[in-house]
Amino acid sequence: MTAVTPEMGKADKATLSGDHSHGAAIPDQSRAERRKSFDLGAFGVPSGREEEWRFTPVDRLSPLLAEKQTDPEAVTVTVTGEGFESGTLAEGEAPRGTVLVPSDRGSVLASSLTPNADHVVIPAEAELATPVRIAVDGKGGDKRANAHLVIEAKQHSKALVILEHTGSAQVTANVEIVTGDGTDLTVVTVQRWEDDALHLAEHDALVGRDARYRHIAVTLGGGIVRMNSNVRYAGPGGEATLLGVYFADSGQHLEHRSFIDHNAPNCTSLVTYKGALQGETARTVWVGDVLIRAEAEGIETYELNRNLVLTDGARADSVPNLEIETGEIEGAGHASSTGRFDDEQLFYLQARGIPEDEARRLVVRGFFADIVNKIGVAEVVEPLMEAIDEELAATAALVESAGAEA
Repeated sequence: MTAVTPEMGKADKATLSGDHSHGAAIPDQSRAERRKSFDLGAFGVPSGREEEWRFTPVDRLSPLLAEKQTDPEAVTVTVTGEGFESGTLAEGEAPRGTVLVPSDRGSVLASSLTPNADHVVIPAEAELATPVRIAVDGKGGDKRANAHLVIEAKQHSKALVILEHTGSAQVTANVEIVTGDGTDLTVVTVQRWEDDALHLAEHDALVGRDARYRHIAVTLGGGIVRMNSNVRYAGPGGEATLLGVYFADSGQHLEHRSFIDHNAPNCTSLVTYKGALQGETARTVWVGDVLIRAEAEGIETYELNRNLVLTDGARADSVPNLEIETGEIEGAGHASSTGRFDDEQLFYLQARGIPEDEARRLVVRGFFADIVNKIGVAEVVEPLMEAIDEELAATAALVESAGAEA
């Protein structure tokens, strides 16, 4: 397979498709062989039989998979903060398109239907004292929005960027992240959509030499949210950490996919996602891919997914994948698990005089505690824990209702 490089033009990248079937769920021999293209014709409308779509309710996504222009009233976007620069990038205007080459139909629609991408720049050597906040507020469940955001952190800068989604809309969105050498960048994406929102997103990052990159996904709302978070390296010494927290209720489908492409030596990656589910039709999906290429000697990687099922009928799918092309590495591993709420823990706490609803809250808070500590960003952790408490209040109501019916 030909490698994608920043120097390649749009026409060159559009040819990197290979011979793949759109109809059968046949995995590629290597994750590196996945189709990537700016050409919409390279991606048919998925049927759900394709390997990369087999967990997704594509029938419910039909409005987002159609080629539809942005409704100017679909969303309002507000950007606040200090110390950064902003502008727009046309198609083909670097750095747009040098990192993110679409890997599915939603992403290519977001790219092709966004003539001018938003561009946020953290200047070289800058250390921002306050977060850059980008608030996206949907104005209607049937209104379509397509978006492409480029975040560029120049060498030896440090910043926190928070992208928050609220309200309701039908959104295809790309986030393209370029980190210079020696940068320290944290990107947080929060999905607190209303229950009828549809959201397809691809977030691709290029981690610079000796740079530190963290991507934190918090997904608590939306009818369907499907997010691909991908990383590759521009040179040795890069560190990438992908953290995710999600909580699905009845009727919600929350899907997170990650791909760490270890294409440079002496880099590290850590992927940790934790989720909870409640309600008969609650559904979550996590698919984690790590590719260690032959040239990526001395790297270290680990990916972990844990799911906690709080009520009957909820379903979590967890698929870790690890592909290694060299034995000259420091370490590589993965783990995943899905389990029911531990009634013994609940009994233990209740036996010590703690009311049942408070005991449930403590158990679930304990489940999320380690990943919340890893996040370590006050602007994210405090509202996250408040939101989890709100979800747990809904859990208590479900349990009480089930007990009354019994």
